[in-house]
Amino acid sequence: MAAPVVLDLFYDVVSPYSWLGFEVLCRYRNIWNINLRLCPSFIAAIMKDSGNKAPALVPRKGKYMTQDLKRLGDYFQVPLHMPKDFTHSILEKGSLSAMRFLTAVNMERPELLEPMSRELWMRIWSRDEDITEAQSILAAATQVGLTPQQGQELLRKIGSPEVKEQLKQTTDAACSYGAFGLPLVVAHVGGETHALFGSDRLELLSHLLGEKWLGPVPQARKSQL
Repeated sequence: MAAPVVLDLFYDVVSPYSWLGFEVLCRYRNIWNINLRLCPSFIAAIMKDSGNKAPALVPRKGKYMTQDLKRLGDYFQVPLHMPKDFTHSILEKGSLSAMRFLTAVNMERPELLEPMSRELWMRIWSRDEDITEAQSILAAATQVGLTPQQGQELLRKIGSPEVKEQLKQTTDAACSYGAFGLPLVVAHVGGETHALFGSDRLELLSHLLGEKWLGPVPQARKSQL
């Protein structure tokens, strides 16, 4: 068998579309011949660097996004629910502390990066809970199996130069691939690099990989074949 194709997934938990792409690629990790690398990034810096702005800041896009996420949550089988106070929860609070925490997790406990990312998405995009306050982050850490002491230790690291620099480097890497938002999937195929934006390019990704697209919930499709 050929060596697995490396896929870099750049994401931010404040982005619901990142959650969709994340879940689908995690589902395909053992179906396609891929090596999925999770890359926590900071979307606000990407938007600023590219001159882009959040869809919700464009009234028509914001209205469309509300309906879009309802449909996509059902299609992707991801429990997406809009926060009641979208402006405060998403636009004002942002995600810097959460993404620094995930960066620290990736540096110290990489085996927990996937469940920790998912838990933060569940908090903000499913249960309308905070992801920025220390106690909220620690509660999420406990849910994925970290002790309170381990969670506190990782939380202390989010202010360290090493964690800040790592998040900056990952975010800069996304920008270098042309990111103007998230998620961004970068596929390293046959010596070439393909950067695909959004959670709606996964069928195109399967084409680039020479793999079969079985829909957003591949196990369900396989059982029907």
